[in-house]
This record gives sequence, C-alpha cells and structure tokens, in this order.
Amino acid sequence: MVRGGSTESIHRAREAARGFACGLVPAPDSDVVDTLVLVVSELATNALRHGGGRYALELSATRDALTAAISDPSPVPPRERAPDLNGGSGGFGWHMVRRLTTDLTVAPGPGAGKTIRARLSRLGT
Repeated sequence: MVRGGSTESIHRAREAARGFACGLVPAPDSDVVDTLVLVVSELATNALRHGGGRYALELSATRDALTAAISDPSPVPPRERAPDLNGGSGGFGWHMVRRLTTDLTVAPGPGAGKTIRARLSRLGT
C-alpha cells in the first residue's frame, strides 16, 4: 500500500505501480504497464486535488487483470467535466481513466470517503 498526501507522493505511486506490474510473473507487456502507471498517476493526482488532499493506493492482479484502488477521504464521486483547452485547469484525467480501463467503479469507504477501482486487462487491448 502506498499512502500519499503531497505531490511528491504521486511519483512514489507511479513507481510502486511500475514495480508491482513488472514484478508479476509473467510480466504484462510494457504498454499495459505504462497504462497502469498513467491511470495510477491520474487517480492519485485527482485524489490530492479533489478528494481531500491524501490517498491510499492498493494494487492487485489476477491472471487476466490489474487493479488499482485509490481511496481518499472525500465522499464526493468524480464528476466528468469538459476539458479546459485554453486555461490549463484540467478536466482531462477522468475522461482518460475511463477510456483506458476495462472496468471503473466508485464505492463508499473507507470511513466517510470513497474508493475508486480501476481495472485493466493484463493482456492489453
């Protein structure tokens, strides 16, 4: 489990995701690993920005899938918004995560917060 509460922790979350995936036997293809790292980075960033300023990351794998679960203290689910193409205020991450994952759920807990589970095919697309 990786816990984060600062922008520096996003780097640790990415490295944890890469190390986790590359340590699996058999290891997923590099494009699947890169996709997992990107999804973890986006979810951790969103948790810091919109989810209460801290998060916990748990990674798991089955023979067919990789899952990243990010929990934060906010009960408010992510909302889709139009990406800001001119002002640089974001809006791209949730769209990207939805497109890159095979299954994406938002569930209550732990406590008053929420957990977002992002599942990727271990075999790629």
